Amino acid sequence: MATVSAEPVTATTAKSVNKNIGIVGLLFFVFGFVTWLGSVLIPYLRIACELTTFQSYFVAFSFYISYTVTAIPSAWVLKKTGFKKGMSAGLLMMAAGSLFFIPAAFTRMYPLFLVGLFMQGAGLTILQTAVNPYITILGPQESAAKRISIMGICNGIAGVIAPIILGAVILKDADGFKEKIAALSMQQKDTMLQQLANRVIIPYAIMMIVLLLLALLIYFSSLPEIHEDIEDASITTANTNKKSIFQFPHLLLGVVTIFLYVGVEVIAVDTITGYASSLSIPLSTAKFFASFTIINMLIGYIIGIICIPRFIKQENALKISAVAGLVFAVMALVTNNYVSITFVALLGLANSLMWPSIWPLAIDGLGRFTKIGSSLLIMAIGGGAVLPLFYGRLSEVLNTHMAYCIVLPSYCMVLYYAVAGHKIRRP
Repeated sequence: MATVSAEPVTATTAKSVNKNIGIVGLLFFVFGFVTWLGSVLIPYLRIACELTTFQSYFVAFSFYISYTVTAIPSAWVLKKTGFKKGMSAGLLMMAAGSLFFIPAAFTRMYPLFLVGLFMQGAGLTILQTAVNPYITILGPQESAAKRISIMGICNGIAGVIAPIILGAVILKDADGFKEKIAALSMQQKDTMLQQLANRVIIPYAIMMIVLLLLALLIYFSSLPEIHEDIEDASITTANTNKKSIFQFPHLLLGVVTIFLYVGVEVIAVDTITGYASSLSIPLSTAKFFASFTIINMLIGYIIGIICIPRFIKQENALKISAVAGLVFAVMALVTNNYVSITFVALLGLANSLMWPSIWPLAIDGLGRFTKIGSSLLIMAIGGGAVLPLFYGRLSEVLNTHMAYCIVLPSYCMVLYYAVAGHKIRRP
């Protein structure tokens, strides 16, 4: 198992270790705050930039595709700069992405918003490439899911707060706004849409400043460097003849599983507001539903902290999660209105323990290949870019309700990985 380098671990006190975990928790809070804004930005930009349903889901695409594009370069950046400087660079890139929202709002140019989202995602890729292995390695492998669940709580709390805060600013009286512009002349309509677009400027200017301050905090923090190339004797022996990451089928299957899981997780959070709106539920009410989905994720994280590995192994937690996802998805499809919305929100509960369980199972036994394996898993977050686009297209071909059928094959793959996929090894 890869470990934190011996010098920082043996020399630091328990207090210092807890402080470092606290710093990582702060970063996970940042992940959540920035990541889950899509549920509000999608309906907001659909109005402000006059988009179709399919076009609006390029918000998720632009953000999550950056993980696929920049994951390998992120590993190179971290190798050159070290973890602290690399994470600071990631936060600076996120700040630059937030800055792009200001000219995007002034010009009401949708592509500029997408560039800003891509840059935020690229910065997050550097951070995720660093901190996910860190929190996995900082302790016994069998309890890694528990530690990641704790980080998930930090992520989830931010995910609950962020849509509510931003939604209160940019979606204020959105339903009345849509009714007003429908009766206006073209010039009056453009003026009002510009006023709506300008609402995003102050929140993202504040976000930029906060990210800059966090970059300084991380740069001067006590967070130690980690070395993922250190193997124990048994892993060294097992990996003697391994020359490539492609000789670890459990990792490659894990990449596919992460791709599909992230896709359905993003669908569960980012589409629920639009789905509710399509059922004639006012946006003033619908904007809270994404937070309900994330609250269910938080409940799942707490369950993971209590139960893993004391009462349940992480692979069994993954099996239960996959089955729950299938059940909730089917119920969302066969019910209607608020009942169906409730089951979509419950997908957050089913999804909560998937990342904490898949990640340690996928990197188990990689040894000196851990860094490249982690980069591939980060690339797989691109599933959050692709699957919501398919949902958007299906919602136009079918409807926003039946389009949720897209999540069923993904949960089947997660179940396969939990039952058999993670066990596949090649000598």
